[in-house]
Amino acid sequence: MRSKKYSFFYRNSLTIVFMLLFVLTLVAQAVTGWKEHNQDLTNEGGRQLGFITYLGSGHFISATFENFQSEFLQMSLYVVLTVCLRQIGSAESKSLEQEEEVDREPKKHADAPWAVKKGGWILKIYENSLSLCFVLLFLLSWAAHLYGSWRDFNDEQVLLHKQILGLKDFLAEPTFWFETFQNWQSEFLSVASIVFFTIFLRQKGSPESKPVDAPDMETGK
Repeated sequence: MRSKKYSFFYRNSLTIVFMLLFVLTLVAQAVTGWKEHNQDLTNEGGRQLGFITYLGSGHFISATFENFQSEFLQMSLYVVLTVCLRQIGSAESKSLEQEEEVDREPKKHADAPWAVKKGGWILKIYENSLSLCFVLLFLLSWAAHLYGSWRDFNDEQVLLHKQILGLKDFLAEPTFWFETFQNWQSEFLSVASIVFFTIFLRQKGSPESKPVDAPDMETGK
């Protein structure tokens, strides 16, 4: 039962703060990217773009979804791989020896989500809905990044009086894959870092950390 003594902001502050940070940084990216892109266009003899036009350009679409797709890939792999893989001592790992609460079979009860009460194939989908959601977001973001990068590449080709490429031919170019892999590797490093560092380091009050007095080799929170 939801307590009414807490304000809406307090109950949702983690999501609200991160979404505000997301919007602020996205706006900052758009403004600075617009100015940088116009400088490049001027240097190459092209015409500058208005801000609204820039938001529909390949340069902005590629830069934005280049980051999105790597984040969603990171989260989808993290959700799936933590089901079966372990790291001794990490706060991000399940126990090496025993099943945990997240492993138990769902049971119908008054406050259970509707999918649990429905059962059958709906429940099967719901049991994997978090990973499915992140995988879908990754695929959509990857496709948007590909589209934006392709358009930006061809815009550059036009300015340099070179041949533009079809989407299929662009996939053979190193440009898109360089943008992709440089983001993927940074995400994999960040996940490996939090998995490993939570073995030995602590942050009092954070659910991402073990208790300060917990033994280093104690696995899980």
